[in-house]
Formats: sequence, C-alpha cells, structure tokens
Amino acid sequence: MQKTRQETDMNERTDTSATTSIDDRPREEPVAQGDAAGDGGQAPDTAAELAALRAERDEMRDRFMRALAEGENIRKRADRDRREAEQFGGSRLARDLLPVYDNLRRALDAATDDQRAVAAALIEGVELTLKELVKTLTKHEVVPVVPAIGDTFDPQLHQAMFEAPVPGTRAGQIIQVMTEGFLLHDRLLRPAQVGVSSNTAG
Repeated sequence: MQKTRQETDMNERTDTSATTSIDDRPREEPVAQGDAAGDGGQAPDTAAELAALRAERDEMRDRFMRALAEGENIRKRADRDRREAEQFGGSRLARDLLPVYDNLRRALDAATDDQRAVAAALIEGVELTLKELVKTLTKHEVVPVVPAIGDTFDPQLHQAMFEAPVPGTRAGQIIQVMTEGFLLHDRLLRPAQVGVSSNTAG
C-alpha cells in the first residue's frame, strides 16, 4: 500500500511538472497579415497613390495657371475695347457730319465778293456755323488732313481721284484738292480726295 502511494505522488508530480512546463512556455503574439509581409507589401500601392496625387496636383496647377492667364487676357482685352470705345465710338457720327462740313465749305468758297456784299449776314452765319462744327469736331479729336498743292501724294492719307499731266509738276505731286481728309485720334476717318500729276518728267 505504501508503494502505491509513492507511485501516485510521483505521477501527480510528473503531471504537474508537465502542465507547468507547457503553460510556462512564452506565447507567440499573433502576427498581422500586413506586418508579416513587411513594409514592402504596402509600398507599391503607396507609391502609386503618391504618383497619382502628384499628377493630379500638377494638372490642377496647370489648369489654375491657364485660367489665371486667360483671366488676365480677358481683362486686357476688355480694357483695350473700353479705350477704343471711348476713342472711336463716335466715329460713325463724325463720319456722317463730314458731308455737312464739306457743303458749308463749298458754299463759302463759291460765294463771290458781290454775293458777300449783298448777303453779308448770311455769309457770316454760314462761317459761324462752320467754325462751330470745326470746334465740335476738334473737341472730339477729329482733326482735318489738308494737303497743299505740290505736296507728295501719300496713300496713307490721300485718295487719288484722277491723274493728269500738268506742266511744271512731277509724277506723284498733288495738283488739286477736292475734299479734305480727317483723322480721329491716330486713325484715318476719311482720306483727302486729291488729283495727282502723272508727269514722268520734271
């Protein structure tokens, strides 16, 4: 009976020792799937996302710069249109008034000394009307282009209505002025209508 107890005690100790040794072993922490792969597992995706973000940033920057440049161009164009409207907006009206100037000028040129003596008040009224018209045109930067006989024909300012050989002149000289021209600021509103010599010899 005593031997049986000793054997029993030894068996219990052996079981306890085995249990203790199994329980006392260090437990391994569960490894996450992503950590097991290491940083290299996420690197390709992260690099692709970063490249996509950079491309999107560059595209947005390009769009912004283009929009900024377009806005500046629109502002400059609007400013130029506004200045041109201020300077040349009345060009149609001014051009329509030029025949009135021409007729008043012709009336005064056609008046003889006798007519001036008989209708002095009428002639004076026409002269005052012409002066007022010239004053109004000048106020709006409409200035006459008045070539003189003998001046050289300038196609930028003059319109040749005819050519004729005139003794004592050379080709290209103005021999007659029919109507005066006009400039609106630096833009030709109407060319002066002139006759030009066609002489080939001086």
